[in-house]
Amino acid sequence: MRLGVLDVGSNTVHLLVVDAHRGAHPWPAHSQKERLRLAEQLGEAGELTRAGADALVKACVQARVAARELAVDELMAFATSAVRDATNSAEVLRRVREEAGVDLRVLSGEDEARMTFFAVRRWFGWSAGRMLVLDIGGGSLEIAAGIDEEPAHAVSLPLGAGRLTRMFFQSDPPSAAELAELESYVDAQLQHRELAALRGWKMAVATSKTFRSLARLAGAAPSGDGLWSPRSMTRQGLHQVRGFIQRMASPALAELDGVSASRSHQLLAGAVVAEATMRRLGIDELRICPWALREGVILDRLDQLTGR
Repeated sequence: MRLGVLDVGSNTVHLLVVDAHRGAHPWPAHSQKERLRLAEQLGEAGELTRAGADALVKACVQARVAARELAVDELMAFATSAVRDATNSAEVLRRVREEAGVDLRVLSGEDEARMTFFAVRRWFGWSAGRMLVLDIGGGSLEIAAGIDEEPAHAVSLPLGAGRLTRMFFQSDPPSAAELAELESYVDAQLQHRELAALRGWKMAVATSKTFRSLARLAGAAPSGDGLWSPRSMTRQGLHQVRGFIQRMASPALAELDGVSASRSHQLLAGAVVAEATMRRLGIDELRICPWALREGVILDRLDQLTGR
């Protein structure tokens, strides 16, 4: 069957259409993105601005039209931290439903962590044993761990790369004082009591554009090598990358292989979170997984349709 997933994130609105059935690899048939940067369109009271809501409605209309033209059997739409955190999220969701004909499901941070973990488990399989999975988004950091397809622990922290960039960086590149303030904040957030239980995994894995970009800068294989090319990143390699990029302005970062222009300004904040999290949890090396939240939603829906 043909399934569509519309992912409304902090940076982009991404429609992914796949041909899939239970037990088979979901093969992408179509992908389209609109870079709305919704998390940067919040007003003083934390509300999504009229311009931001208008852009979201338009992007959802375009996604629905594309899904219909591609003969999608079912379109699953979900929103993460940007919409979840907006003080007027109910009104925004109503507009999207009534004006775009799309029913957006708002995922909690814990749901994001669980679905991402599920996708990573399916990618690496049972031989990975007890896994720890990290995902840095625009608005939040998700951490999950467990030995089954459902994680035993799922934690979401307000440590997204975009959120922190807006909160702490006024200059580009940031000053030493701005960087130090960010590091203190991240370290304090990582004292979350549930993280103390996240020990004893066999494999530590990372997903998301932020981790993929950092891994590429640390020497991982380029995207041109294909989806199945093994990729990883050590904490030492990440530390070296961070020392290099923290002195670069975002336009210069955008010229590096593996770094997109739309996210280059967030990369340093993401590197700070990644390094602090690896240090806090005692991770020496991360495997990079190409599957994440969208694939988790697809796989979970396939299981529901055919019965696990």
